[in-house]
Amino acid sequence: MTSSVRNPLPRSSRDRRFDAVLTAAASVSALVLGLVVLFLMIEALPAWRSIGAMRFLTDEGWHPTEDRFGLGPMILGSLLVTAGAIAIAAPIGWAAGVFVQLYLPVRGARAYRQAMALLAGVPSVVLGLFGLLTLVPRLAAWQPPGASWLAGSLVLAIMILPTIVLSTDAAFGAVSPDLRRAAAALGLGRWTFARRVAWPVARPATGMGIFQALARAIGETMVVLMVCGNVPKVPASVFDPVRTLTANIALEMGYATRLHRSALFVGGLGLVLAIAGVLIAAWLLDRRSAEHA
Repeated sequence: MTSSVRNPLPRSSRDRRFDAVLTAAASVSALVLGLVVLFLMIEALPAWRSIGAMRFLTDEGWHPTEDRFGLGPMILGSLLVTAGAIAIAAPIGWAAGVFVQLYLPVRGARAYRQAMALLAGVPSVVLGLFGLLTLVPRLAAWQPPGASWLAGSLVLAIMILPTIVLSTDAAFGAVSPDLRRAAAALGLGRWTFARRVAWPVARPATGMGIFQALARAIGETMVVLMVCGNVPKVPASVFDPVRTLTANIALEMGYATRLHRSALFVGGLGLVLAIAGVLIAAWLLDRRSAEHA
């Protein structure tokens, strides 16, 4: 019979004080999140009432001075740049994670993980400078103008790559040693073990890492601001410039007033909802995996 008590360990007075501190910290975190969402909703309400929800999707382009507030090109730009980054980083990150866990010697794997951790800590503005000064000119020489959807996806892929590599490495590292010994006893090679044995076990955790990378890519500002071109139009190809919701807010919030300012908050609220949707999808994936474990 399963006990209804979540933690059956005895609790001392010190434990109770520590529990109170943790509860307070968790409550403050939830309160801050709630206040941020409430602030966004209050600031977006004037535009929501005056402009209407449908106009943000149906207006032809983003021209606030002409009373046109179409967020469609920015929404599409955010989705395209993020999708491109995930399409580039996910397979490379998965392969690198498997390589670190199953092929590299111990010292080499440790050094590689440290390098990935260092790359994960590089500020996004530095990656944006790298893209602006090295990648964009090369793309411009190949296919002008250089600052484009492709440039944004490539630099974003570099930014989120460590998250996918480290999560894949950790997921494969958590595979039971018994499975490893059984695979060795059967004479399975490392690639066969990774594909047939370890991957079904590690897939949920790897998926969580990809969702985390996706959430970070959606909310990124500096990289896309510096290398995507910031033209609020629907791109016809990967070489065309795009503008994302985050870049739109960063570019115009400094001088926006009244409905224009409120409309920018509508875009910010949309970003929060998009990231919340990604995290909910990750939670559902984790829950489903736990139920089938």
